[in-house]
Amino acid sequence: MQTKVYKGDCAEVLRTWKEASVDLVYLDPPFFTQRKQTLTTQDRSREFSFDDRWRSVSEYSQFLFDRLGEFHRVLKVTGSIFFHCDKTASHIARLLLNEIFGEQNFQSEIIWSYKRWSNSARKLLPAHQTILFYTKSSEFKFNRLLTNYSPTTNVDQILQKRSRDSANKSVYQRDKNGDIVFGGAKPGVPLSDVWEIPFLNPKAKERTGYPTQKPVLLLEQIVQLCTDEGDTVLDPFCGSGTTLVAAFLLNRVAVGIDISSEAVALTRERLATPTRTESNLLKNGVDSYRNVNSDALALLNGIPHTPVQRNNGIDAFLDQTFEDVPIPVRVQRRGETLSEAAFALHKAAKSKKARRMFLIATEDQPSLFPASIPDEVIVITSAALSITRALKTLRDKNEGAIKKNVWYG
Repeated sequence: MQTKVYKGDCAEVLRTWKEASVDLVYLDPPFFTQRKQTLTTQDRSREFSFDDRWRSVSEYSQFLFDRLGEFHRVLKVTGSIFFHCDKTASHIARLLLNEIFGEQNFQSEIIWSYKRWSNSARKLLPAHQTILFYTKSSEFKFNRLLTNYSPTTNVDQILQKRSRDSANKSVYQRDKNGDIVFGGAKPGVPLSDVWEIPFLNPKAKERTGYPTQKPVLLLEQIVQLCTDEGDTVLDPFCGSGTTLVAAFLLNRVAVGIDISSEAVALTRERLATPTRTESNLLKNGVDSYRNVNSDALALLNGIPHTPVQRNNGIDAFLDQTFEDVPIPVRVQRRGETLSEAAFALHKAAKSKKARRMFLIATEDQPSLFPASIPDEVIVITSAALSITRALKTLRDKNEGAIKKNVWYG
């Protein structure tokens, strides 16, 4: 599919374009942060930056107003515009979009929600950005996207057929005998205005080192929502080229503009080898993202602890510390020898600088060699294993009943 990248001010570049020639405009302009945005690549071989400092709100507003007018002009009557912003400028963008596109053409305020990590202690941790969705007219193109049902959704809502009663309220449909009518499996739930799409992690293949880079998955969702194959997608502040990569991968005509030579060069590089970072969180759901051992956590009931996700060596950290360092805990897995479990725990815990760690033994596994347990690992026998060993001892002694003894593993 065709792609074009222009260097220059989008206001000047677009003046030469015909009216009604674009199906979708997505813009991620400067956010009015009042600082210079700078970031380097992981290997520190390149640095990218842009200036987001303004003399006044009026100057920033006029900058946007002039360009939004051009975006409106080049949009088709069926076209849409998505304006990406955050808390510093969303109110400004909303007023300008209302004036140029009309309040009646405001469709949605999309919340892009993601997890971030910070040591911020005196304010709420920012974990979302806003995307304002406007259209040029009421005849806009819109493709209904479906998502999975929430795990808390009642099964009746999924399987049972619905209809409207005399008060126009949604009710479960019943047959002439008063029995519920089953409608069969439904394809999913319409996409909401809150999008939980992971932020790019530092090791993502698509990460370029460009400030404010967005994930391809986010832009793909926008492109799919309001365009079809062959439609033209414009990003007038294309930056690292994410919008163009998303449009290209979805067989749309991708057009980008940026005033920075470095950004234009980077965009062209990415289009030569477009990459999308897949998200297991989106593909398989939140539960698959968690690999925490639920059986392990059950053994820690009554002990204050913090579960650990996505770590095969550690299941939890105790809230108490030893020598000011958290204490990791791991539960022996089914089919795993005690030495294997101890090695996995010790390896993961040493990278956390842990000085003591607990391993909960859950079964006796045959091994050619005696169990090798590092000195830092303290082995605790689970109640189930203690009872299993006690029963075996009773059988070996051929005793007829369990005597009133206290058995220790």
